[in-house]
Amino acid sequence: MLRLQNLNTYYGEIHVLKNISLHIQEGEMVTLIGANGAGKSTMLNSISGIVGAKSGAILYNGTDISNMSPDRIVQQGISQVPEGRQLFAPLSVEDNLRLGAYTRYGKENKKEIQKDLETVYALFPRLKERERQYAGTLSGGEQQMLAMGRALMCRPKLLILDEPSMGLAPLIISEIFKTIARLRDTQKTTLFVVEQNARVALKYADRGYVMETGKIMLEGNSRDLLENKEVQRAYLGKQKKPIWE
Repeated sequence: MLRLQNLNTYYGEIHVLKNISLHIQEGEMVTLIGANGAGKSTMLNSISGIVGAKSGAILYNGTDISNMSPDRIVQQGISQVPEGRQLFAPLSVEDNLRLGAYTRYGKENKKEIQKDLETVYALFPRLKERERQYAGTLSGGEQQMLAMGRALMCRPKLLILDEPSMGLAPLIISEIFKTIARLRDTQKTTLFVVEQNARVALKYADRGYVMETGKIMLEGNSRDLLENKEVQRAYLGKQKKPIWE
């Protein structure tokens, strides 16, 4: 579904992404782990058209989207949940969700958008309870649910999530990742998740990539990466019980 081929991205003179190549197959949940400053968010922003690539290709279902505008990329079926959620704080939960479907208004029956709104509320019942509440007054976990719900309103085939666990308590992180996995398992959404919490990301993902200083250093299925001594040393720390329990 998605393939990056020798992708290079710069911020001014700073070479951030260095010949990045990776692939995501339809129906997979793939995670990208790495330290702060490794270039993970830059990769996602390159895929979403927010940051232009200097060279290389970003292929989505065989089409090179490297030079497409962000709104056209959304229309192709790629939606991103950004780091920090970036909600419209003065607007209600429902208004934020409806804004997620902005590319669909005027092209589809409004009943279809309403149907998707109810689907999001079924996925995140707490959002339904707070549909008239201002987004800025929600808890961190509720804001993450809203950011995910907003991204789902454009009916993405590929959902990209940037640090979904950031600033959340462990129980909420578990709830969020269970929901992410449910999107893959029940709604057949393909997922690309950038996450510093390597342990929880690899627990739920099918495959993973490890990024350091703008380069992909390792790749493999989640179990292999969890058992890799270098990954354990750099990203997992001490663990008192098996991750797969």
